[in-house]
Amino acid sequence: MDHRELSPSGQRLLEVATEVFYADGIRATGVDTLAERAGVSKPTLYAQFGSKENLVAAVLDRRRAARQAALTAFLADSGVSGGQAVLAVFDWLAHGHGREGFRGCPFTNAAVELPDPGHPARAVISAYKQWLRRRLAELAELAGLDRPEEVGYALLLLIDGANARVVVDDDRTAMLRAKAAAARLIGVADA
Repeated sequence: MDHRELSPSGQRLLEVATEVFYADGIRATGVDTLAERAGVSKPTLYAQFGSKENLVAAVLDRRRAARQAALTAFLADSGVSGGQAVLAVFDWLAHGHGREGFRGCPFTNAAVELPDPGHPARAVISAYKQWLRRRLAELAELAGLDRPEEVGYALLLLIDGANARVVVDDDRTAMLRAKAAAARLIGVADA
């Protein structure tokens, strides 16, 4: 469902679910809690989204669109090119790691909670991760790096590893360490 088609109650549900699913977990949050916190009835949730599963997918799709737009704008505004553009992605992500309440990548966290490959949110999770890998590969290609597809995959592994370090040990410096490893990988001085 296009988020613009939602009623004000549906928008409120989407906003509340975005916050609560990330802070408390998807499986730990029931529809009663979501409806109560959003100040709507359970039938409103089902009328707007059809199911909790579809609400989860809508939440992640909203995050996907916002993150893609934000990273694209950040890179466009950064004024960097070549290998420094690749490393700028790590700077952007590191900034997020420093925010209060950050508890890892919302897409990876959701994937862990939703092991069923048929869950509607899994397609959104996969689409975001594929987009990020392709974007990294594009930046690697623009930087003139050999085998940009492989580089993009390796860089995504570094990013996912840094996100895991936050979840496991609350290591807020992990993305900067991943950036240093990425700089060595692509042969660019870490600025």
